[in-house]
Amino acid sequence: MKTQIEALQDNQVKLTVTVEAADVDARINKTYKDFAKKYRFPGFRPGKAPRPIIDNALGAQAVVATVTEELVNETYPLAIDAEDLFVVGRPEFTDEDLIVKEHEDLVYDVVVSVSPEFELSSYEPVEVKLPAEEATQKEIDDQLEQLREYYYDFKDAPANTKVKDGSFLDMNVKATDAEGAEIESLSAEGRIYEIGKGIFPAAFDAEIMGLKKGESKQFTVDMAAEPSMMGQGLGDKAGEVSFDVTVNVLKKKILPEVDEKFATETLGFKSLEDLMDNVKTSISNQKKDMLPRLKETECLYALQERLEGEVPDNIVEEEERMLLQSFFQQLQQQGLTFDFYLQSQGLTSDQFKEDIKKQARDVATQDAALDAWARHADCTITDEEISEEFVKSGAKDPKAMEAEWRENGQLHTLRRSIKRTRAVMEIMDSAIVTERAEDEDAADEK
Repeated sequence: MKTQIEALQDNQVKLTVTVEAADVDARINKTYKDFAKKYRFPGFRPGKAPRPIIDNALGAQAVVATVTEELVNETYPLAIDAEDLFVVGRPEFTDEDLIVKEHEDLVYDVVVSVSPEFELSSYEPVEVKLPAEEATQKEIDDQLEQLREYYYDFKDAPANTKVKDGSFLDMNVKATDAEGAEIESLSAEGRIYEIGKGIFPAAFDAEIMGLKKGESKQFTVDMAAEPSMMGQGLGDKAGEVSFDVTVNVLKKKILPEVDEKFATETLGFKSLEDLMDNVKTSISNQKKDMLPRLKETECLYALQERLEGEVPDNIVEEEERMLLQSFFQQLQQQGLTFDFYLQSQGLTSDQFKEDIKKQARDVATQDAALDAWARHADCTITDEEISEEFVKSGAKDPKAMEAEWRENGQLHTLRRSIKRTRAVMEIMDSAIVTERAEDEDAADEK
């Protein structure tokens, strides 16, 4: 097989593929033999029917049409691999009447859209800011605050206190369906409940706003109208539910003081100092695991800013499609619904879509920037490195998998992935890192 490339407009190229006559003839001979074995021809034993009989029974074009289709399907991905092209979208074969002929080369043209080559405004080391490697006082204080939140207690609020957003209350709940049957999963005596956390729908919370100790209310809520933790478990029973709610008492949340008693009696440490040291060490260890990933992210964003030009929309849309596919697969594996995910993250559907679009453009832009960096560094991947990747994949038979990828013309995707990974490592190794101030971390969190 031979290939030839001709650049066209709008990031398109014409790829000319030539399959030599000897290979064409060998495939025609093989296909005739295969057909002779596959079909029954009166008067001939299996595999013994001559060509004229096969052509007469199946049609004069049956074999050559099959050979043409097979050769094009087999050689096209190999040609893409040979030219190391990153194709975007569907290929366009220009010759609709293409057919093989004995003793002649098979030549066909295909027009494909490819990922354009970009340049960076600079190939100097990137500059990034990262948090301190050791635990800061603010991080220690935040961790202690989380511990306080975990070990909270309650005391009764004054009787005239009204239910409002963020309130805690002890309540009795009786829930019944449209037929009047009690829904046990929603009913409870003395349930401790926090307003505004999505446990029940927002419509439920709205109904009990303003109630005080000892007051009751009856109302109906459509549990399927908006996502909630309690509605998530109803399944087919989700719909209009009648509630009878009585507020037993409102509660005031009490957080413990971080002192010797809290450290020793509640948490089981030797002393308050021992607790502080443990928290500091834990945070530092977490940061050691987190900082390499954060450094990579910051380096990629810095590199992304250097890309000259805009990544085409069709590439961004393909990245968006893959991100969505991966996201919904993860949701399905976790047994969650999309509505519940939005509720838990405090997002609307439109906000989610915008986030995915931005993420897709960022990823596509960063990939284009990495390709430019690798090309500028004249990065080449050897066959030995390709083979090593299959060994590292953990496949039972790495050689067989590699052979399959080669036959299917898939190695160019792996080659590009390795180049990008190598580019990321070079960029991270050469990056100029300065320590980020705590007030910058606080600003980012906001």
